[in-house]
Amino acid sequence: MIMQATVRLVLAPLFRLGYRPTIEGRTNVPRTGPVILAANHISALDSVVIPLVAPRPVAFLAKAEYFRQRGIKGWFVRSLLTGLAAIPVERGAARAAADSLDLALAVLNDGMAFGIHPEGTRSRDGRLYRGRTGVAHLAIASGAPVVPVAVLGTDRIQPVGSRLPRLGKVTVRFGAPLTFAPAPGVSAGAARRAATDQIMDAIADLSGQDRAAAYNELSAAA
Repeated sequence: MIMQATVRLVLAPLFRLGYRPTIEGRTNVPRTGPVILAANHISALDSVVIPLVAPRPVAFLAKAEYFRQRGIKGWFVRSLLTGLAAIPVERGAARAAADSLDLALAVLNDGMAFGIHPEGTRSRDGRLYRGRTGVAHLAIASGAPVVPVAVLGTDRIQPVGSRLPRLGKVTVRFGAPLTFAPAPGVSAGAARRAATDQIMDAIADLSGQDRAAAYNELSAAA
């Protein structure tokens, strides 16, 4: 917790000074209790920017290999991710998806904020892809409200394939919280699909992105 507070204390003002982000709807994020921040995904920076501008720490999942890098760079990346409350998760294992949901539920059950990109990976063409239902599973299982989030401009600051971020304009919009509960007479799968579609509609309203009817199938490569 000390590391998280220190990193936010140092990096948040530097980020605001360097990028002068436009932040809208920040008061829509509950200051206490479990909450899910469901955001679009256009750059690797998204899961760094959101915790820096949110009114409270937000935990995201991060590839475990990021925490195992060596040398000064490895130490810096590990410290940054730890300070941003990132949670290491192994990729490629048969139970990786289920384990990720279990880790996320543990965060929510501890009364913390958890960030997720329902598209699964970055959009390479700027469109908003169909959401995967893990976000709804978390919302229904935990009872936590879902705050839709739109991040704009990070794709120009750090495009896919770019090692270092550039200067540019960033906008982050936090929407009104959505709540979901098990629906009597509706199958769990149908309830999760309906909730996910509602969340993606809210993200689209905030981001103004064109919609893609399909899933983003680049998840394994991104």
